[in-house]
Amino acid sequence: QELEKLGLRDDVDLHVYEVPVEYQTVQRLIPALWKKHSPQLVVHVGVSGMATTVTLEKCGHNVGYKGLDNCRFCPGSQCCVEGGPECIDSIIDMDAVSSRVSALGLDVTVTISKDAGRYLCDFTYYTSLYQSHGRSAFVHVPPLGKPYSAEQLGRALQAIIEEMLDFLEHSEDKINCQHEH
Repeated sequence: QELEKLGLRDDVDLHVYEVPVEYQTVQRLIPALWKKHSPQLVVHVGVSGMATTVTLEKCGHNVGYKGLDNCRFCPGSQCCVEGGPECIDSIIDMDAVSSRVSALGLDVTVTISKDAGRYLCDFTYYTSLYQSHGRSAFVHVPPLGKPYSAEQLGRALQAIIEEMLDFLEHSEDKINCQHEH
């Protein structure tokens, strides 16, 4: 919500959606949003009670979903996409994004993770990565006030997303070349 207030660069159309903590809604909504907007990039943001930093997730996982969602539902297969790869990496270089954002001197610590937790955040991320061929990102943030304010998190997300877009714009030729071979 704070990012929506702050906005991004003028040449970026920002669409903000709140995704319910429900497996079946995620499976329906994420592909529908990709189809509706055909975005250059989708960045998911999730709150983690365990997070003390702003955490960039490198990859999403397909299997191991055992926790019940807000509708008390869990996929019988315990996976996102039957027959899909075990793990899908984002095409965004999270290490580079983390380094660049950290160098900006914001009062927020940015870290990297390879495990988004095998719950709805990870499920959403994998679903989006699968849909987008890796053109997605996931950022875990701590709960408000623990330790960051909404304004601090909003500014951090703004910087992170702008770095991700910058990364995509500068690597577009390389990415397209790799997908053709």
